[in-house]
Amino acid sequence: MSFGVINSELLKGFLENIELFSITLLFALPLGLIIAFGSMSKIKVIKGATKSFVWVIRGTPLMLQLFAVMYVPGFVFGWQIPGSNPRMTAAAIAFVINYACYFSEIYRGGIESIPKGQYEAGQVLGMTKTQTFFKVVLLQVVKSIVPPMSNEFMTLIKDTALARVIGVVDIIMTAGSFSARGVIWPLFYTALFFLIFCGLMTVIFGRIEKKLDYFHN
Repeated sequence: MSFGVINSELLKGFLENIELFSITLLFALPLGLIIAFGSMSKIKVIKGATKSFVWVIRGTPLMLQLFAVMYVPGFVFGWQIPGSNPRMTAAAIAFVINYACYFSEIYRGGIESIPKGQYEAGQVLGMTKTQTFFKVVLLQVVKSIVPPMSNEFMTLIKDTALARVIGVVDIIMTAGSFSARGVIWPLFYTALFFLIFCGLMTVIFGRIEKKLDYFHN
């Protein structure tokens, strides 16, 4: 096969990785914040249930969760995963749940790291708890969670390759299909896609950290 054809197929596969990456962030970032609030809830039942759920998700392999979302609903309940591409849908559900739980712990750590004096200062100024959180605390939380979030973003970029275990045709599965036919170079070429994407994320997060440096003053 020609270089152009193989390159086109690899690009199509990588777009699947990008799609899964984007969907995961779109839903996991806000869901993670909701889970974080559940973990910090003063209602013991909610707090206990949320922490148990996070413990289960973080304590089991993402690959196992992919299999569970893909096959358990059909085998156990007879449900079919909706959508024109049920394998991608299953992968997105598994990734969103998994990363939302990891993000929730980062959010929780960032929120709990803010001194209580910040909340008290907001009350003195006549702010409600909600106003204090969004106008005083939130930006400081963002500053503290940027480094661990950048690590999770990098991990997510590479973890999208796991979706191939349930038949999502990503770039690694595509490269593997060529290597099975004796064409090895696509496997090395694939590494460039991930290196470039991770490099782009590194630059973006580096600039974000610089913009938030005023919190050091």
